[in-house]
Amino acid sequence: MNILNIIKNQLIEVIEWTDDSRDTLSYRWPDEDKQIKNGAQLIVRESQQVQFVAAGQYADLFGPGKHTLTTENIPILSDIYGWKYGFQSPFKCDVYYINTRLFTGNKWGTANPVTVRDQDFGVVRIRAFGTYDFRIVQPALFLKEVAGTDQNFRLDEFADTMRSRIVSVFSEALAKARIPVLDVATRYSDLGAALVQIINPAMVDKYGIEITSFVLENVSVPPEVEEAIDKRSSMTAIGNLNDYVKYQMGQAMANGGDSAATLPASMAMGFGMAQEMMKQMQQPAAAPSGFAPQPAAPAPAPTAADAPAASAPLQVFTPEQAAQLLGVDVADVLAELEAGHLKGRKIGSNWRIAKAALDEFLAG
Repeated sequence: MNILNIIKNQLIEVIEWTDDSRDTLSYRWPDEDKQIKNGAQLIVRESQQVQFVAAGQYADLFGPGKHTLTTENIPILSDIYGWKYGFQSPFKCDVYYINTRLFTGNKWGTANPVTVRDQDFGVVRIRAFGTYDFRIVQPALFLKEVAGTDQNFRLDEFADTMRSRIVSVFSEALAKARIPVLDVATRYSDLGAALVQIINPAMVDKYGIEITSFVLENVSVPPEVEEAIDKRSSMTAIGNLNDYVKYQMGQAMANGGDSAATLPASMAMGFGMAQEMMKQMQQPAAAPSGFAPQPAAPAPAPTAADAPAASAPLQVFTPEQAAQLLGVDVADVLAELEAGHLKGRKIGSNWRIAKAALDEFLAG
């Protein structure tokens, strides 16, 4: 009787594991050098899988439930041990419990800058960090490539092991996605969703884990790239350059002083810049009566007959600028103004002239 009790105590009849740590990824069940009895019960709870390893080979995998270990339930193990016609004697085998629940909020980050090729800025070095969620989907591959034979492989060990691997896969995914740096630095949520589609297959194939969420919390670029991004943002914020010129003129009018005195010339310059940048080229107007433009002179100012055209914005010039554009003397311009051949308004000061011109421009 005592001998039977001793033999019985040396056999494993029930295999089960209750995880109370909440951070264990894989756990090698301690057999205390005992053998597993033929017909032993294997209990696998929800969010668990059990991987048998025999003679250095990955054998049968069990999901949640209560399993009786017989030849029918362990075909791979039976083949490894050569149990072609069933078995009666106890056997030795390593039993690994794998935690398959979702592990959230794991941090990742680039220890060194990642070099990417950008279509706008050329070769750029960026730093990034964020979080990711994952679960184990291929226990055998996970044990082989990540956990190894560790008896209790925990989340902190996994973070240290996988941080550099995650960054490596992230770098490859970013290169494949060819996402512009402008988007990398401003569209974190969209970028994370796009990258997870590229990162996840690589993580499953290499390490047996599935990345369910990949979040970028920050992406930093060198100062010179930040400056270029700021400039592009400013141009986008300006939008319609003609409206922007009007705004600047209104500010100058409100401030008065010397800036208002030079406003007519600033207006003319502003119109030219807006037209050039917006590529709204205007057709040259005919020269006013009595004027013969010089061959090398630029396009003359529009005449009174041309003024009603709704497609051409009003251009304002000082008499000196009009004379230079038309290739005539200032006196001739003044004479034409007095005769009414050129549209103009004569008020007592430069500030009033500028204000009258601005009001007429805005009204048109």
